[in-house]
Amino acid sequence: MKNVGDNETDVEDGRLDKERERSSKTSRLKLNNQALLSGLAYCLSSCSMILVNKYVLSSYDFNAGISLMLYQNFVSVVIVSSLSLLGVISTEPLTWRLIKVWLPVNFIFVGMLITSMFSLRYINVAMVTVLKNVTNVITAVGEMYLFNKHHDNRVWAALFLMIISAISGGITDLAFHAVGYTWQIINCFLTASYSLTLRRVMDTAKQVTKSGNLNEFSMVLLNNTLSLPLGLLLVFVFNEVDYLYSTPLLRMPTFWLVITFSGFLGLAISFTSMWFLHQTGATTYSLVGSLNKIPLSVAGIVLFHVPTSVENSASILFGLVAGVFFARAKIKDRTQS
Repeated sequence: MKNVGDNETDVEDGRLDKERERSSKTSRLKLNNQALLSGLAYCLSSCSMILVNKYVLSSYDFNAGISLMLYQNFVSVVIVSSLSLLGVISTEPLTWRLIKVWLPVNFIFVGMLITSMFSLRYINVAMVTVLKNVTNVITAVGEMYLFNKHHDNRVWAALFLMIISAISGGITDLAFHAVGYTWQIINCFLTASYSLTLRRVMDTAKQVTKSGNLNEFSMVLLNNTLSLPLGLLLVFVFNEVDYLYSTPLLRMPTFWLVITFSGFLGLAISFTSMWFLHQTGATTYSLVGSLNKIPLSVAGIVLFHVPTSVENSASILFGLVAGVFFARAKIKDRTQS
C-alpha cells in the first residue's frame, strides 16, 4: 500500500506533467503565430513591391527605371547602415578583397533589377508573374549542367507546363508588347544566372571576410552599395539625366513619398523573407512564394484595369497552378534526395 508521502509525490508529478504540457502547447502556439505572421508579412511586402513599382512606372508614366532602382537601393543602404551603426544588426566591413569577389555577381544583380523595371513598364503584373516561371526552367537546366543535379520527372513535367503556359499566355495577351517581353526574357536569364552564380560566390566571399561568415544583412548591404556607382553610370549611359531634369514628377512631394515607400518595401522583402525562412523552412518558403503569385496576378489585373480574355485568363491560371506543382515537386525531390 502507498503511504501519504507517495500520494503527495504522485499529485506533484501530475501537476508538473500538466504544467509541462501547458508550456509545450504555449510554445507551439507562439511558434505557429510567428510563422503565420512572418508569412503574411513576406507575402504583403513582396506583392506590394511589384504593385508599387508598376504604379510608379505606368500610372505615373515615370520613364526612368534605372533611376528608380538606384534610389530604392540608396534607401536600403541608408537603412541597413543606420541599423548596423546602432548595433541592431551586424554586418561585415566592405573590404576591397570582398568587393573584388562580389563584383561579378553584383553586375548580374543590377542587370536583373533594371530589366525587371523595363519589363514591368510594358507588361501587366499577371503576365510578368507567369513569364517569371521561365526562370525556373533555366535554373533547372543550369543546375543540371553546372552542378550535375538530376531532377525528378515530376519537376520536369511541371517545368514543361510552365513553358506551355508562358507561350499560350503570350499568344493570348491582348496587351502584348514585344519590347516588354524581350526585357522579361532577358530578366529570366539574369535571375537564373544570379541564383546559380551566387552559390559559388558566397563560398568564396566567406573566405575573405574577417569573421569567416557572410550573413543576409551583409549581402543586402554589399549588393546595394556596389549597385550605386554602377547604377549612376547607367543613368548617364541611358541618358535618363535629361528626362529627370525635365520631368515635373520630381517636383511632386507625393511622388517622392511613393518611391521612398518602394525603397522601404524592397528592404522589407529582404527582412521578411529571412524572418519567414527562419520560422518555417526552405520547402514552405518556396511553396508560399508560388502561391503568392495567385493573389498578386488578380490584384494586378483588377487595380490596373488590364484588358483580358477568357483564353488569356486561363493561360495565366494554368501558369500559376504549374508554379505550385513545381514547388511541390521540388519539395518531394528534395525530401527523397
